[in-house]
Amino acid sequence: MRIEFEVSDAQALAFREAWGDNLNGAAFDALVIEGYRSGKYGSATVGRLLGHESRWDTERWLAERGVPLNYTLEDLESDRRTLARLFPNRQ
Repeated sequence: MRIEFEVSDAQALAFREAWGDNLNGAAFDALVIEGYRSGKYGSATVGRLLGHESRWDTERWLAERGVPLNYTLEDLESDRRTLARLFPNRQ
């Protein structure tokens, strides 16, 4: 699949100055990051899009780009309840 859009020469120059000559890669990364930030898809989808082997690769990729994990206080509390249920004798 090919996706194209028109920009002026000045815009193209500004993009190249900011991201170098691999604008296809930069645009792809930007779409992946924005999709994750906006909640349109989660880290599993990010990993599939990027061809990562593990969740840790994906989390590292996001961290290297300054993208905070989509992990809320509610997620933490849910994980804590699950762990307490699975391991009731652990403190």
